[in-house]
Amino acid sequence: MKLNKLYPQCNSEVEIKDIKINSKEITDGDLFVCTMGVKADRHDFIDEAIKNGASAIVVSRDVGEKSVPIIKVENTNEELRKVCARFYDYPDKKVTLIGVTGTDGKTSTSTILQTLIGDDKCGYIGTNGRSCRGFVGDNPNTTPDVHLLYKYFNEFVEKGCSYIAMEASSEAFFRGRLQDLRYDLSAYTNITSEHLNIHGSFENYVECKLKLFRQTKKDGYCVLNSDDKLFDRVKDACNGKVVTYGMRKDATLQIVKFDVFPTHTVIDFKYEGKTYNIDSPLLGDFNVYNLACGILSALCLGVSFEELIPRIKDIKVDGRLDLLDTNTPYYVMVDYAHTPNGIAKLLNFVHTLDINRSIVVIGQAGERDYLKRPKVGNVVCDNASYGIFTYEDPRSEDPKDICEDIIKEIKKDHDNYEIIIDRREAIRHAVNMAKNKDMVLILGKGNETYEKLKNETIYFNDVEEAYEAVRLREGKKVA
Repeated sequence: MKLNKLYPQCNSEVEIKDIKINSKEITDGDLFVCTMGVKADRHDFIDEAIKNGASAIVVSRDVGEKSVPIIKVENTNEELRKVCARFYDYPDKKVTLIGVTGTDGKTSTSTILQTLIGDDKCGYIGTNGRSCRGFVGDNPNTTPDVHLLYKYFNEFVEKGCSYIAMEASSEAFFRGRLQDLRYDLSAYTNITSEHLNIHGSFENYVECKLKLFRQTKKDGYCVLNSDDKLFDRVKDACNGKVVTYGMRKDATLQIVKFDVFPTHTVIDFKYEGKTYNIDSPLLGDFNVYNLACGILSALCLGVSFEELIPRIKDIKVDGRLDLLDTNTPYYVMVDYAHTPNGIAKLLNFVHTLDINRSIVVIGQAGERDYLKRPKVGNVVCDNASYGIFTYEDPRSEDPKDICEDIIKEIKKDHDNYEIIIDRREAIRHAVNMAKNKDMVLILGKGNETYEKLKNETIYFNDVEEAYEAVRLREGKKVA
């Protein structure tokens, strides 16, 4: 798109090929928008952006004469949303937009919903990247920055998608990334304490979650967990039609009963007076709720229960309850659980299986909610047989300090843990100490492929590391 079409007040016909906010990522033909980041003012990197090929710059203060056109606006952060919408011709308005929020279960529920609608029609954006129609791509954040979000929306539209199921994180609302979006359907899984380093208080965290429901269209749907403690608070914030799922008899989709088995879950759902018996490949009571949320959302979007039932068997969520094919007398599972609530529910489920000990490998992210760290230590040591605390995206923090935060409340009363800073060594140690019918649980990262260290981001994948640990112990190739 030519610059004067994007900004009619500018007489330059220079071609704009993409929009970026990181000067290091600029290539020939990009528009560089000087947003104000958490730690950086991008106005300071204009010369670098021009050197790397920027065709034009959007600023909010005087920067002097430059060799490329300069467009001055009042607020570059707000302008980024507007210019991206214009550049991609408002792709969010060409699809049915679905937002899923919650402390736990966003990825699972969004993936469930994509499967129930069909990935030939529904795109997914979240922690597990982005996908549709057999296409899979990376995603740097659970809910990406604005310039990437609109780019991905447009990508899905061009691939023929008519729905987008996206994880809507509290941080994304806090950063203003989602401010201009209006959702056709919003849903939430649960709300417990998380991300207090960003929000400052639980109240602020909840308020950011509630923005999703306030930004739902009046003729849209708000799909709520009626068994969650904050149900009434969320309901009061809803702008669309409220529908509910849960064990309560007045729920729109009632969970009548369920039985969790080691390989599947059998559930009775009641909807519009009719009971449906479902055999789900998803494990754990928490996934009963995630599935209920996904089913009710799909029903609201016009998919019939009869259409949904055969699709349920195809649901798979990468990095969630991923029991590895090790062919050993002990078990190894990888899961994304990283909140106290999520870890507790996972361990409760695991101990319903025919296992002996549970050995947990987990850390906590640097530059994130430090108040959560000792809670994780307590949950692990109270519910697991043994805990191994290690690094997990430490960023600028010393991972030793993070691990000390984790154990500070359990040092006096527990001895069923140790600290192994190196995550690879922690995983190998856990696998080596496993005996017959023990379960090794590698938590916190799921199937992510990176670790964010102090000065670099390295490739690291818990699934691959677990398989390698088993191979070294067993002396044979595993799946």
